[in-house]
Amino acid sequence: MAFRARGSRPLPPPLLLLLLWVTGQAAPVAGLGLGSDAELQIERRFVPDECPRTVRSGDFVRYHYVGTFPDGQKFDSSYDRGSTFNVFVGKGQLIAGMDQALVGMCVNERRFVKIPPKLAYGSEGVSGVIPPNSVLHFDVLLMDIWNSEDEVQIHTYFKPPSCSRTIQVSDFVRYHYNGTFLDGTLFDSSHNRMKTYDTYVGIGWLIPGMDKGLLGMCVGEKRIITIPPFLAYGEDGDGKDIPGQASLVFDVALLDLHNPKDSISIENKVIPANCERRSQIGDFLRYHYNGTLLDGTFFDSSYSRNRTFDTYIGQGYVIPGMDEGLLGVCIGEKRRIVVPPHLGYGEEGRGNIPGSAVLVFDIHVIDFHNPSDSISITSHYKPPDCSVLSKKGDYLKYHYNASLLDGTLLDSTWNLGKTYNIVLGSGQVVLGMDMGLREMCVGEKRTVVIPPHLGYGEAGVGK
Repeated sequence: MAFRARGSRPLPPPLLLLLLWVTGQAAPVAGLGLGSDAELQIERRFVPDECPRTVRSGDFVRYHYVGTFPDGQKFDSSYDRGSTFNVFVGKGQLIAGMDQALVGMCVNERRFVKIPPKLAYGSEGVSGVIPPNSVLHFDVLLMDIWNSEDEVQIHTYFKPPSCSRTIQVSDFVRYHYNGTFLDGTLFDSSHNRMKTYDTYVGIGWLIPGMDKGLLGMCVGEKRIITIPPFLAYGEDGDGKDIPGQASLVFDVALLDLHNPKDSISIENKVIPANCERRSQIGDFLRYHYNGTLLDGTFFDSSYSRNRTFDTYIGQGYVIPGMDEGLLGVCIGEKRRIVVPPHLGYGEEGRGNIPGSAVLVFDIHVIDFHNPSDSISITSHYKPPDCSVLSKKGDYLKYHYNASLLDGTLLDSTWNLGKTYNIVLGSGQVVLGMDMGLREMCVGEKRTVVIPPHLGYGEAGVGK
């Protein structure tokens, strides 16, 4: 109902308030003449354990109430209208008794207020509703409080030990949140939808308070952002779940962060001491990887399949960020490649990779070659007399240790205790080995490196 202002009386002396608290009564906080219908009486029926802020003159409040006469007859209720009563305190917008009674309240506090006629509607009353000289009873529950001088409040309750980057204006972020009103009532949650909220920051895609509250966050950080209505949905609310003049509280966990201008980032973990060759466009690579999102969520691994990922690089067979990140690696190298969404799977995502997700690949390069490669021969020992060299048609007996490029042993005649015997050029060995055994002398030792297309090709060979 419409309240009009009346005069006010001073609060009781501090000593009197202290004595009431010590005796443990249900707290009438009253003006002069305690217990008399002639003065304002306040009973604090519920006070929350946490009360970070209380109502002061000049604050804007949202509260529910039931108004009754002393005989219990109801004359008004905000609950019946399905809407809180929203008003400034101490600015003459309320009857004097209510202006006084609301001061000092906490959000979620419940007070029972007895207001004498002189602090209510006096001898005039309200025609058809409040008789003259009526004592009014109000059961009040405070839902919200803010002030026009308020700013966004930020409380960080978890911050990861490592924070290499924080949110800046124009960054794109993915975060989870629970949204509540100041009294704790939930109005929205990304967790319930099992989908992050994805948006740009600082360019007007969010309410102003959230734009400000997200700045400076690290991936993995959790913070509570409290936003006054004039930096949220204002007087009108959102037209659905958020009423007008509502303060909003967001419990936010940041999962992902990038900027559309980002390129890939590379962190070298292990670089072999001996790196004779680095990968180039057109090379064919075999590598292992673990793939995670920026918050550490696992999405894929070649190790779990017990099989390397094999691909050409620089030719569009993999996502652009990986095409770039695999250039310049050595065999045996381990590196971390961080790929922004526009160089990964974009806004749509793929499989269990959500849209607009930054991807982190920890890779281990096992092998690479180029289709134009020929065999590589390194001679380690030649006897002094090396005049007779092997040629096509010769019968050869030799020992060997066969391994992959990363050193994994495949086979060894030494373990079998007998030589391997062939006729050179007769197709009894792979083409690369046939080439590598030519022009050798008896007693010579050499290492022969054979690319796949001169070895067992794409199919490989079983044991």
